[in-house]
Amino acid sequence: MKKLLFLLMITGVVSCTQTKHNMQRLNYPDTKKVDTVDHYFGHAVPDPYRWLEDDHSEETGEWVKAENKVTNDYLATIPFREKIKERLTQLWDYPKVSAPFKRGPYYFVSKNDGLQNQNVIYIKKTLDAGEELFLDPNKFSDDGTVALTNFDVSKDGKYFAYGISRGGSDWREFYVKDVNTGNLLNDHIKWVKFSGISWYKDGFFYSRYPEPKEENALKGENKNNQVFYHKIGTEQAEDKLIYEMPDVPERGFGVSVTSDEKYLIMSATESTTGNMLYFKSLDNMDSKFITLVDNFDNDFWVVDHFDGKLYVITNFNAPKYKLIGIDVEKYQKENWFDIIPEQESVLQSVSMTGMKLFANIMQDAHTVIKVYQMNGTYLYNVDIPIIGSVGGFGGDIDDNYTFYTITSFTTPSTAYKYNIKENTSEIYSESQIDFETQGYTTEQVFYESNDGTKIPMFITYKKGLKRNGKNPTLLYGYGGFNISLTPYFSVTRLIWLENGGVFALANLRGGGEYGEEWHEAGIKMHKQNVFDDFISAAEYLIKEKYTSSERLTIQGGSNGGLLIGAVINQRPDLFAVALPAVGVMDMLRYHKFTIGRYWAADYGTSEDNEEMFNYLYHYSPLHSIKENVEYPAVLVTTADHDDRVVPAHSFKYIATLQEKYKGNKPVLIRIASKAGHGAGKPTSKIIEEYADLWSFAFYNMNFTPKY
Repeated sequence: MKKLLFLLMITGVVSCTQTKHNMQRLNYPDTKKVDTVDHYFGHAVPDPYRWLEDDHSEETGEWVKAENKVTNDYLATIPFREKIKERLTQLWDYPKVSAPFKRGPYYFVSKNDGLQNQNVIYIKKTLDAGEELFLDPNKFSDDGTVALTNFDVSKDGKYFAYGISRGGSDWREFYVKDVNTGNLLNDHIKWVKFSGISWYKDGFFYSRYPEPKEENALKGENKNNQVFYHKIGTEQAEDKLIYEMPDVPERGFGVSVTSDEKYLIMSATESTTGNMLYFKSLDNMDSKFITLVDNFDNDFWVVDHFDGKLYVITNFNAPKYKLIGIDVEKYQKENWFDIIPEQESVLQSVSMTGMKLFANIMQDAHTVIKVYQMNGTYLYNVDIPIIGSVGGFGGDIDDNYTFYTITSFTTPSTAYKYNIKENTSEIYSESQIDFETQGYTTEQVFYESNDGTKIPMFITYKKGLKRNGKNPTLLYGYGGFNISLTPYFSVTRLIWLENGGVFALANLRGGGEYGEEWHEAGIKMHKQNVFDDFISAAEYLIKEKYTSSERLTIQGGSNGGLLIGAVINQRPDLFAVALPAVGVMDMLRYHKFTIGRYWAADYGTSEDNEEMFNYLYHYSPLHSIKENVEYPAVLVTTADHDDRVVPAHSFKYIATLQEKYKGNKPVLIRIASKAGHGAGKPTSKIIEEYADLWSFAFYNMNFTPKY
């Protein structure tokens, strides 16, 4: 049936034959203003919409309803909105299977039959055996808004611990199942955030925060992180406190256990960049931690322990990262030694499996897998059939095979079984999607930013595309926190491609595509480089006639939402449509909410010094909105349970834009309920959201999709 529906579809491009739809200024809610003024180094900064920071107030709730009504009424007038939703649903409806992993005698795999709101966990007794349902997160709630966030299985395969999130919040609750019986145990851990599950014997280590006051649960600062050990079958109140630092309440901790269960590793952080590093022997739970790194100048993360050495990835004296060895007996810095030295491309991760080291190398923003002996001697590359992103190669030190996945802009994730001794791969599972993936191509270009720096950008489109300046184009960017954007598959973007559109992804400075120097070139007083890189990407696409300003939509989320808000203030003439999602829009107050202070390593804060204040104030999306200019059409998206970038950012931003912009293009906000920053969002909500986003974009580019 799906194939028949696809054949009935007309998937080419059509220009809108009608005249551009009549636009008139919408009647936005009359948002109250207050007299709040903040003072920074003698500068008075009004904050008239400060009251919208109170997400629990009835007044804010009424404002949210009023804004959503204006937005929903507008979207309801778009004639092809439902057709886009129908096509998105068809595209989404294909089976998705993860690569399996083994723990104890069992294999575990994640699957989705197509339109399930959440992926389902299955268990297999052998690799070739049939799958048995083990955990169905779709039964956590009727509407799919309670999601599985993370899980880990004890080394012996006896226990399965997992986390859930309610309504998209970053807060986690941990539960435990008995693998053999499938029974849910009484263990229940609360007030966890940004913590893994690290098994040791018949329990696990984790970190948590104190229980917050109800009114501050989604916006209050998260402080006084602590590390605990939970023994299966006991109450959380009985958990053993392993580590805390009450005199430094801003510090957070992450813990892991080496695969041989000999050492507990602890990382301490105060930002998104740099960490202290500790380890302790687990022969004695009460033993003291040994300090390996006592500052936040560099990044360190432990791969594992083997033969008396900790294998550690770091950018210490290596901006593009390297793998070093630290002897657990001679752990002083002067005794550290290189295992995989720094290379021309960025070392992203290392897996230690089957007596081999699998190094995930990022080369011009795509993946290369290099294989080494345990001492760092290079052996060979794994043959990767496409330019894309590769993950996996996990397992035990004595395994004979492992699994990995490959994805690209037009290829859904395909799982491969890899023979470690033979260096050969075979497809384990691949997705059959209702989309002609072979009919599209991806090229990588290098364009110049305004200071002459070469910036890479991936451009994906249907083969035979005519560069006539008329193609609807979606430009996406992020540019921050050392995060790299490599090729990945997204069902949502297929709507653009099959309508003859273009998808472009720019690898901006501030990311990690070329190591720490690339990252540092886009932070603090260099943040403008990120905006310039993105603006130059848009200019390149227009100059090369992929598109025009009238057919260019830009999108970014979180730090990428900040990007979109900043560039449309600086170059409102360059874009037709802007889609900032869950953005950091108030650069003067971002650090005062939840975990926002961690971002100061990238942004700086308004309280650092006058120079930093002026720099932030100049580009802050909220504070740099202009009057008497023609903005692109704007649809902001956020959610009521976003406790990472609190929705107040988007609330205050759109209230200000609606106040100052006097033109007729729509400047709207879509506020989702029982949703958060994005992770764990149910399929149904994602389809609805992207049907609205793409409808809004096409409509305001005067483009009619062929549905």
